[in-house]
Amino acid sequence: MASPLRRPPSPPPLFSFIPSSQPPPQLLPFNAPKPFRRIAPISSSPFRNNGSNSPADTECPVPFEQQPINEYQTLSTSFPFSWVASDFVEYCSRLFVTGASFALLVGLPVAWFGAPGPESEPIKRVLGAASSGVLVVTLAVVRMYLGWAYVGNRLLSATIEYEETGWYDGQVWVKTAEVLTRDRLLGSFSVKPVLNKLKYTLVTLGVTLFICAVLLVNIDGVEKASYAASRQAADRAIPGVYNDESARSFEPDAFCGEAALSGDSD
Repeated sequence: MASPLRRPPSPPPLFSFIPSSQPPPQLLPFNAPKPFRRIAPISSSPFRNNGSNSPADTECPVPFEQQPINEYQTLSTSFPFSWVASDFVEYCSRLFVTGASFALLVGLPVAWFGAPGPESEPIKRVLGAASSGVLVVTLAVVRMYLGWAYVGNRLLSATIEYEETGWYDGQVWVKTAEVLTRDRLLGSFSVKPVLNKLKYTLVTLGVTLFICAVLLVNIDGVEKASYAASRQAADRAIPGVYNDESARSFEPDAFCGEAALSGDSD
């Protein structure tokens, strides 16, 4: 006969609360944290200048507007120096619009109405107007190059020449190591690419002006040659038309009296 099934004993509890004679721990009072007081940072910039030009009060005696980094920021946002700092396509577009506007509004009217007989030389007038536009753009690029070169030299130089109140009290300040490093980084990576772009632009404009000058000279030579050919054609004897030169060659006796008259008049 099979034995009856027995129920397994229940497992002991995981946590057993054993009475203890020790007193329960006391909770400490909660203290709210004190508010954090932010300390204003102290500016350590060597270009700190609070309106005083005295070296004893500031580390940099150079006035604010004469500091190279501020001159760079002013130049990069001024007209027309900011053109070259923009995108290459935008830069070329502005130069083209400037040259074309001057050529159409100023150069072409002057070349067309300022010379006699413009209808006989239309190519020469149009080429002269285009040359005037290229010349104006060249002058603008030269002005931009001079401005950027000035700022670049002041950024890369180890000293700064400045004026405290006027031209008669010029001073020289030697840059600190921190300022010199920052200025040379800015000049090498921001100003030198701009100067290279302006140099390439000047070379291109110079070649364009040279081509325009060569074309103008060649047009003058062609016009003079055509004028001489027309004069020679006019001097030649035409059949059926009276000509003094041909008459003298065939009938020299008929013009003997003219020689005598010319001798008497002398």
